[in-house]
Order: sequence, then C-alpha cells, then structure tokens
Amino acid sequence: MRVGAFVLAAQFPGQGQGESLHRALRSAEVAEECGLDSVWLAEHHFVPYGVCPSAVTLAALVLGRTSRIRVGTAVSVLPSAHPVALGEQAALLHIASGGRFSLGVGRGGPWVDLEVFGAGLEAYESGFPESLDLLLRWLREPRVSAEGERFAFREVSVVPRAGEVLGPGADAEGPEVVVACTSPKSVKLAAERGLPMLLGMHSNDEEKAQMVALWRRVAREAGHCPDGAHVSAGVAQIADRPAEAAETLLKAMPGWLKQGLDAHVTVDGRHRAMRDPVAYTEMLCGLHPVGTPALAADRIAATAEKTGITRFALLVEGSGDVAATEENVRRLGAEVLPLIG
Repeated sequence: MRVGAFVLAAQFPGQGQGESLHRALRSAEVAEECGLDSVWLAEHHFVPYGVCPSAVTLAALVLGRTSRIRVGTAVSVLPSAHPVALGEQAALLHIASGGRFSLGVGRGGPWVDLEVFGAGLEAYESGFPESLDLLLRWLREPRVSAEGERFAFREVSVVPRAGEVLGPGADAEGPEVVVACTSPKSVKLAAERGLPMLLGMHSNDEEKAQMVALWRRVAREAGHCPDGAHVSAGVAQIADRPAEAAETLLKAMPGWLKQGLDAHVTVDGRHRAMRDPVAYTEMLCGLHPVGTPALAADRIAATAEKTGITRFALLVEGSGDVAATEENVRRLGAEVLPLIG
C-alpha cells in the first residue's frame, strides 16, 4: 500500500495566499519526514480553491527540498498548456530528480483559463487526445514533429531526453504519466494508451471499482497490461475520536469550498451547478479515512480491496491551519501507515 498526500494550496477564508503556499510546502516536507510515499500537487488559475497556478513549478521546488518522496502533479491542466513545453519540463524534473517525478494530466474544465491562455474552448471539448498523444511522443521519442489540428511543426530534437535519467530504480522510459479520469470516455482514453488513472475524491468505492473494471477491459483489448498502477484521491483527517475529525473538516472546508467553487467562471457563460459545500464535506467524511487511526486504516484497506487500487493521494490540509495540517500528516505517517503495512 502506498499512501501519499494530496496538496491543493487551498486558500481558506481569512487567509493570505502566501500562507496557503507555505502550508502546501510544509505538507510536502512533513510527508517525506513521516514516511509517506508521495505528494501530489494541484493546479488552479484565478480562484482561491487552490492558489498554485503551476503544479510543475511547485513540484520542482518540492523535489529540491526532498530526497526520497515521489512528487507528482494532480494535475497539470493539459488544454491550457502546450504539450511540448509541458513535456520538456517533465523530462527536466524526471532527470534532475533521479526519476522521482510523476506527471499527472487532466482535461480541466470549461473555465475562463481557456480564454486567458488563448487555447479556446475546443482545446477542452475535443483537443485533449491530440495534446496527450503529442505529450507522450515527446517523452518517448528522440525527435518529434506534428501535423494535427491544433499543433503542427517541423521535426525537432527532444532535449533533454527523458530516457536519459540517472538514479537507482528510475524508469528509463521517462516519467510516469497519470490521467485524471471522471467519465467512461476519459477512462477509455487512458486505457487505450496504457496509462494509469487518477480517480477523484468525489467518487465512492463502487464507482471507482467500475472505472477500474472498464479500464482493465479496454487496456486488455488495446494490448496493454490490465493491471494499472492507479491512484485513488481522498481526504484524510486523523483524530482520537471520529466525531472530532469530522468536526475539524466541517468547521473549515465548507467555507473554503464555497469561496473557491463560486469563483470559477466559465469561458462561454454556461451554467455550472456547484455542490452544496456542507453536504459535500459530509459526504467526503463518510467516504474517506476521516476518524481514528484504526478507522482510517480500515477505510484505506476497504478501498483497496473493493477497487484493487493500492496507491492513495489524500487531502491533508482540510483543517486550513498550518500546524494542524502538519500534525495530521505526522499522525497519518506514524499511526495509520503501520496499520496497513
């Protein structure tokens, strides 16, 4: 079982953005100190839901401050980025870290980001497969050209080449690429390319099990190994009593969720229904390792048994407080990990 921290750099009401970023960095540093397997960094633009606009940039800083832990993006929003530029950055981090970097990518949403960065709505609605395939080619081939609908350029050399990584246990084929999946369409897209999935914290175990089953079937049909190293996102809050853990999250998360989700603006003015913050927090508390160390370990083990997933990215900053977040990560490492092996 490999348990990691999921870090959004969330800006809670009354907090400054610098405080949010400081908490994110401390979460990552403490995660390594406490024996967690990985830290996954989120990326958002123009909203306090998360104040990190570049997950790869923050990943570079975390990799420089750590020596063991795997650092991944969860996710880099591919429609808003040029896949070659993102591939260059991923290769750089993969090589410089000795193979400790994982590149999580996702489709994102129909947000105003597409307008600001000049990508356009079509990059979100139909352009993700082309961007993903160009990114994969860049990470695997020595020279690349493109003749697609969005990207067209003459053949150029790939520098630096991700396959030249040094370090014990490093993957010579380049950084791991993980795809955020929220629908059967995205599951099939990942499976056809043999790429593991990152499954969201809003999905329950049954939904995740169904997505894994679909991925396995499509991956097998495409000639890939049907056993993907998928990642299950969730929330972790450790306390001496279950009610205490839930109370911590219910006091802090609804305010952050309302402030952050309400700030999202669609690029084309379409209506987007947002979740009720309190109900959503209550649902997360019921689904994930929120409670005593024993309860948290049981829920992690239950998810693994029902879904076959053994990698976890758990949101640890739900209290919104720097000191409380550090304590939560320490308890996750010291009291929960020994119970799940």
